[in-house]
Amino acid sequence: MRIIAGKYRSRLLKSLKGDALRPTSDRLRETLFNILAPSLAGSRFLDVFAGTGAVGIEAISRGAVEAIFIEKHAPAAKLIRRNLESLGITSGATILTSDALAALEKLAARQTLATSLVNVVFLDPPYAAHEDYSRALEFLASGSANFLSPDALIIFEHYHKFALPENIGRLKRFRLLKQGDAALSFFRSF
Repeated sequence: MRIIAGKYRSRLLKSLKGDALRPTSDRLRETLFNILAPSLAGSRFLDVFAGTGAVGIEAISRGAVEAIFIEKHAPAAKLIRRNLESLGITSGATILTSDALAALEKLAARQTLATSLVNVVFLDPPYAAHEDYSRALEFLASGSANFLSPDALIIFEHYHKFALPENIGRLKRFRLLKQGDAALSFFRSF
């Protein structure tokens, strides 16, 4: 697994052995970041169910000023830290080792007028964890996610046959992109 473009282009990232993680493929990450390119410079990026941290690190490589990684699996959170260290990223990265919903609630509780808002959220729960999709999507759509900028972009990676709703709360899906067995659902507030 490698960083595709930007400051850390072609640098390799480590992964865990076995089936503990299902990293976003390089091809799908490249497609995602080609779409996100105009909105990354100076942004705050939230990588939920971060796994190896490849998506959030790619965002930093391409100009995000901060990436927040949420990963409850302690060995994966440690791996994210090692990947950041191997690239020399010492600032602009925060790792929250917690359940996704608890971490999102914590971000909301910490939000103040002086805290910058999150511009892009990427969520990649395990494909079989339908409840994790629902809980995270409902929270982000409820208005409780006060850490989101008004024009925040929320992207879910999911199995291509798994149907996420078109509308939920204040979110509306405006794009569905399928690539192999994976799909990306893009949501914005309306």
